[in-house]
Amino acid sequence: MMNNVNQALYGKRKRSNFIGLTLSMISMGLGMIFLLWILMILFYKGFSAIDLNMFTQSTPAPGTEGGGLANAIVGSLMIVVSCTLISTPIGVMAGIYLSEYGANSKVAAITRFVNDIMLSAPSIVIGLFVYAVIVAQVKHFSGWAGTVALALIAIPVVVRTTENMLQLVPIQLREAAYALGAPRWKVAFSVTLTAAKAGVITGILLALARVSGETAPLLFTALNNQFFSTNMNAPMANLPVVIFQFAMSPYDNWVDLAWGGALLITLVVLGLNILTRVVFREKVQG
Repeated sequence: MMNNVNQALYGKRKRSNFIGLTLSMISMGLGMIFLLWILMILFYKGFSAIDLNMFTQSTPAPGTEGGGLANAIVGSLMIVVSCTLISTPIGVMAGIYLSEYGANSKVAAITRFVNDIMLSAPSIVIGLFVYAVIVAQVKHFSGWAGTVALALIAIPVVVRTTENMLQLVPIQLREAAYALGAPRWKVAFSVTLTAAKAGVITGILLALARVSGETAPLLFTALNNQFFSTNMNAPMANLPVVIFQFAMSPYDNWVDLAWGGALLITLVVLGLNILTRVVFREKVQG
């Protein structure tokens, strides 16, 4: 009797496992199909627009031929690098505090709650906030305002990833360092953070990937600039806004440049992720 019950239970579990696995594989397959479809169209239309002029000439005026995205590329690079320099230390330090110092404190609980809200906040809301706080007060758009908006998007991602990666470090490593007489701050930075370095850098790259294509915050902060400029205290051209404007224009060369800019952002983000994974995998294996 018991054998029949066990066999029936085993058969039920096997069928449930098969159904769940089948649905998971179908979902993954559908997702991969749409992803490959998007990438194929992006590569097909984007490669034809990439040439030397894209990197050497500024965005063309309406109704003119030629031109490139040099001003937008430089503007995006300056804004994203500035955002990374601001968000990385703040996010990593906050993640270290949440994991190593105030794990169960009220301050940590409030910080996690606010961080979760920031993670789920629409980027356009953050753009409007920075517009009201900075742009409306100084009465002009600027690259610095765009940097602040992107930093507010990137910091929660870095904080969450850093905390999660540090919590995965075995407690034995900390205990061994404490047993040798190492102070708490040295254990946090030299032992725990070093052990979780690959995961923390991955989180920074995730934040970089997210802000690289953000358009709405930059529309309210950095806006755009048709001319080449490196002045971060003035309106600055950037790839996401240029892609948004050019893709909706009636000019064919603008649309082609938009496809080329979209492919460029995709390749840069993909290349950074692949490079980081390869480098850290080689270090771990070595």
